[in-house]
Amino acid sequence: MRVAALISGGKDSCYNMMQCVAAGHQIVALANLRPAKNQVGSDELDSYMYQTVGHQAIELFAEAMGLPLYRQTIKGTSVETGRMYTRCEGDEVEDLYELLKSVKEKEEIDGVSVGAILSDYQRVRVENVCKRLDLQPLAYLWRRNQEDLLREMISSDIQAMVIKVAAFGLDPDKHLGKTLDQVESDLCELSKKYGVNVCGEGGEYETFTLDCPLFKKKVVVDSSEVVLHSADAFAPVAYLRFLELHLEEKVSLSGPVHALALVYI
Repeated sequence: MRVAALISGGKDSCYNMMQCVAAGHQIVALANLRPAKNQVGSDELDSYMYQTVGHQAIELFAEAMGLPLYRQTIKGTSVETGRMYTRCEGDEVEDLYELLKSVKEKEEIDGVSVGAILSDYQRVRVENVCKRLDLQPLAYLWRRNQEDLLREMISSDIQAMVIKVAAFGLDPDKHLGKTLDQVESDLCELSKKYGVNVCGEGGEYETFTLDCPLFKKKVVVDSSEVVLHSADAFAPVAYLRFLELHLEEKVSLSGPVHALALVYI
């Protein structure tokens, strides 16, 4: 199946792409929804559907994979917030529809890779869009055990860094900029103590993928700054804003690493 991958830059969309490739699908394009450049607070939109922190690095993410990237500006907001979704003018879900419609017309895709794990809100809306476009949603991470899934991502050589924290026990000074393997023990401990979701499905944290087996090159962050969104004494909300980044060739003992047989999302 020819597949387009919905990406935010985070670990979940990246790992789901890996599962698509392992299942024999061909990823042929990437798709991303971004905030308007002149929008106030555009780094972190108040969206029920989309991760926008780290959006400055999405083009490098696509270049690292060697795949075409389709992007569209988020124009709508969360208008229809019920358990089910029906087409609603002005809703941000319609931006996703227009984006995937464009990708289908140009790339002749049959399916869509979706990194959804736990959110029925997101699942219902993506399925609505896919049904309207006659596309098959592929969500291999759906309802997986969270600790097992996090452990799998780490062992699968996904190098993702924490770029947003928003939960009790997560400290901007301690956790921002750290990789998944560096925060795994803290996340598991916080899950046991306070119920923090180890994969961040409750909005506890967000990540950006710097490298994975599907990448032909790796993303390197040269400089960034911490933006404090909410100075709550117990659960401060803060994120990293990327300032300078570049790509580097990947090398191994046997020479340059070639992208897995992934033709791509």
